[in-house]
Amino acid sequence: MKNLFSVSGKVVLVTGGSRGIGEMIAAGFLANGAKVYLSARKAEACAETAARLAREHGGECEALPADLSKIEGVTALAQALAERESRLDVLVNNAGASWGAPLGSFPEAGWDKVMDTNVKGVFFITQALLPLLRAAASKDQSARVINIGSIDGIGKPIFETYSYGPSKAALHHLTRMLAARLAPEHILVNAIAPGPFPTWMLSTGVGFGGKVEGDGVDWEAVGRTNPSGRVGTPEDIAGLAIFLASRASAYTVGEVITCDGGLLVSR
Repeated sequence: MKNLFSVSGKVVLVTGGSRGIGEMIAAGFLANGAKVYLSARKAEACAETAARLAREHGGECEALPADLSKIEGVTALAQALAERESRLDVLVNNAGASWGAPLGSFPEAGWDKVMDTNVKGVFFITQALLPLLRAAASKDQSARVINIGSIDGIGKPIFETYSYGPSKAALHHLTRMLAARLAPEHILVNAIAPGPFPTWMLSTGVGFGGKVEGDGVDWEAVGRTNPSGRVGTPEDIAGLAIFLASRASAYTVGEVITCDGGLLVSR
């Protein structure tokens, strides 16, 4: 029982890991003894985050930048990881995009970018990494895929992000389909549906201009709209991800677990 939640020694890839929820999850794995690879579209930011997390938490954290909205980026990331590792214990599909615009002027570019990143990219990077996931999978030690969805894919979104909610709903259903197909191979697929966390993406929606701290940023005010009275913390999201990557969740398959402080059930 003492090792029920252990992720020590696991090889983990976190996409969209240079900031926000991806960075929080990566930090949690690194602090608990996993070897972590970060991927993000912007190479410089990805490298800076990987170096900082390694300094703060110890262990190995390496940047593998890629644009997962394009098949070329998916292929490049899978090849880069295969050159470094013979297995992948945990894939965290966190890379995501959003786009806000009024209904009457919502552009095709905003639809395609979000769907390509949030749905197509998740499917094809999972497909490309199946050989490494299969190499890590056994009856006693399952490999894991954790897809990061959203409560906006379950309930009605607050903002006019017309492609975001549908993309996350699609991701939740893709999670169930992949779970059914891969569970017999000892690759367990689940999803997390986060609510409000202090991220760049939410900051742009609530009027903080993309800032997550500093002048004009008041996460306490945002948190007061939540039944829990706060926004999420790194411990909240990392703890759930570690549960889904550890022995503790070995009988949990195809679930979409909310992590929102009660916001969804209160609407």
